[in-house]
Amino acid sequence: MIISHKHKFIFIKTEKTAGTSIEIALSKYCGPKDIITPITPADELTRQKLGYRGAQNYKIPFSKYSANDYWKCLYKCKRKCFYNHISANEIMQYIDRKTWDSYFKFSFERSPWDKVISWYFWRYRSEPRPTISEFVQSREANLVKGFVLYTCSSDIVVDKVFFYEHINDAMNEIREQLNLDETPILPFAKAGLRTDKRNYKEILSEMDKDKIAKVFAREIAYFNYKF
Repeated sequence: MIISHKHKFIFIKTEKTAGTSIEIALSKYCGPKDIITPITPADELTRQKLGYRGAQNYKIPFSKYSANDYWKCLYKCKRKCFYNHISANEIMQYIDRKTWDSYFKFSFERSPWDKVISWYFWRYRSEPRPTISEFVQSREANLVKGFVLYTCSSDIVVDKVFFYEHINDAMNEIREQLNLDETPILPFAKAGLRTDKRNYKEILSEMDKDKIAKVFAREIAYFNYKF
């Protein structure tokens, strides 16, 4: 997640939508006061090698704490922080309303059938692993986060949800929206995890297709995704 005061944008990072690559690319344009949440050590190393800003300013100021936050902080001896896949609803609790309303807020979404397969290969990076069908039919396949991160009470609260399937066009539009001098270049972090490169239509059974359609019905309805 990034909150950039320099370019006045908020990037809400969904899962399995090239979010880490997008976050690394956008880090290049961030200023010293911007909020950048931590990513994995390997991805932070990629960001460091590129010479971009790493995680910074992600601890939430005490002035933004609720009474419950104070008690948790005292009990656990741990600061409240912005984090990688934080939701819009939680972000709104810890930033000024004027900032939320005036900044360009965006996220990314992906075809649920393709996203679940990517999620499978992220969760099981080596053998032994369950079959795709066993994974889809389990509750584990339902856990990939997307819709709940950029909505509140099922209403989209960001200014734009871009599509993973058109990521190059999206990055060009982001460049124009943020008034950047160039289009951010994606490093494609984690791109090697998926070993089966076939189209999801060739991988999923009819039963798997229907299960995913049921679980991710909101995304399919909002964005008119077709199998």
